[in-house]
Amino acid sequence: MPDTTSSWNPSRFFTTIAYFDAIPVLSWLQRLVQGPMTQSSLTAQSSGVVLVVGATGGVGKRVVQRLNERGYAVRALVRDLQRGREVLGAEVDIIDADITIPETLTPAVVNNVRAVIFCTGPRVQPVEGDTPDRAKYYQGIQFYLPEVVGDTPESVDYRGVQNLLEAIAPSLKAYPATETQLFDFTTQQSSIAALWGALDDVVMGGVSQSGIRPVDQGALFTGNVSTANSGGFASIRTRNLDPALNLAGYTGIKLRVKGDGKRYKFLLRDDDGWDSIAYSDSFDTVNDRWIDVEIPFADLIPVFRAKTLSNAPPIRAERVRSLQLMLSKFEYDGGLNPTFAPGSFALHIGSIWAYGGPALPQVVLVSSAGVTRPGRPGLNLDEEPPAVRLNDQLGGILTWKLRGEDVVRSSGIPYAILRPCALTEESGGHLLTVSQGDTLRGKISREDAATLCVEVLEQPNACNRTIEVSAKDEFGPVDWATLLSGLEHDRSTATTPSQRPSQP
Repeated sequence: MPDTTSSWNPSRFFTTIAYFDAIPVLSWLQRLVQGPMTQSSLTAQSSGVVLVVGATGGVGKRVVQRLNERGYAVRALVRDLQRGREVLGAEVDIIDADITIPETLTPAVVNNVRAVIFCTGPRVQPVEGDTPDRAKYYQGIQFYLPEVVGDTPESVDYRGVQNLLEAIAPSLKAYPATETQLFDFTTQQSSIAALWGALDDVVMGGVSQSGIRPVDQGALFTGNVSTANSGGFASIRTRNLDPALNLAGYTGIKLRVKGDGKRYKFLLRDDDGWDSIAYSDSFDTVNDRWIDVEIPFADLIPVFRAKTLSNAPPIRAERVRSLQLMLSKFEYDGGLNPTFAPGSFALHIGSIWAYGGPALPQVVLVSSAGVTRPGRPGLNLDEEPPAVRLNDQLGGILTWKLRGEDVVRSSGIPYAILRPCALTEESGGHLLTVSQGDTLRGKISREDAATLCVEVLEQPNACNRTIEVSAKDEFGPVDWATLLSGLEHDRSTATTPSQRPSQP
């Protein structure tokens, strides 16, 4: 298509720089006239759903709260919708199903789930003597003989875990453990305009014009690029991401795109300046065909206005501030794009991923300290918590939790198994002690246990590990990477004969 000459549009120029906050006073005036625009942050939690099972329990409801605070998309699985809304609130995505009944684990439960946190357990309550809300039992003020009511430990902690993992495995496998989906244009279409804006050569006097809009299979970056007025590029770019993306440990970015046979550029910035150094790489598209494009961080070229910078440092992957896609007449340092032609263009975008990262847990199972102790030779039961002493009377509660752990370990899905010591209703914020080998004793608040459940989703040092945890007396911030750094991978999924429950 022949080039078309047109007059430079000052209105588009000011709209562009106001959108990207290039001149703060102009952005303030625009918001004053048009009203505020909600800006969606792009975070590593931005795509896929975290399913919380046992979401109305003491730990589960706190896990839901922390996931929401951290920006995750959450789906709470409950067996009583009315109680779920009373405990979690109307704004939470709640679905009713029962992991002990496989037929209830429909696609509505498992679709688009990237991780699952099991906070399940049979209902244990004092036989008699406590307050109606079991306050003394929860606080550990006084011991009351407990009993299991309702579902058995076998049905919840073993067969229920097994049922859900079988149902959810296909969804989890769609989110590779070493990849993180940063943006899914097929499901997050309502936030496109708030995060992505056109950045064309109008900022340099040109007349090219582009935009991005939702379409059936994602988003469409399209427009008309012109070389008039010494222009020749059109692009879309994110506003500065707050917080910045921490992609340390990943190999690069993967794009799922369908193009028009033209060569495009992908750019990242680790600085929040409007006109700062960018790190760029070019990629070719195939006309009308979806392809995956991998862009290693090591291949990114530091550029400033399409001129390479030989002395620039590598990109700081731990603080990616913006992403950009561009169609340009130029490659680098005056070299021409071999596929460029002025006129219309179209690039469909399905998703953007970070790839080649460390494996992260996709299944978090809240088990219990003491699960391997029933039947352990030489054990002094007087020093053990009630669940160990009363394991048989409580239907093998710890033994079936151990069997549930084995189901998780043998699933082939990256996991973290947490074994908290005695759970309390004390306030959170304690420093923590972690251990392995099932010898740890102590207590931990449900607040701190819930925080740990969420934190391990982002901790490679927790992946494929079984972690016992208790709280210290001191309060303070936890350095999670350091806390978990000395833990060893699980070596075996087998339990010893003395730990296995008899089969019915």
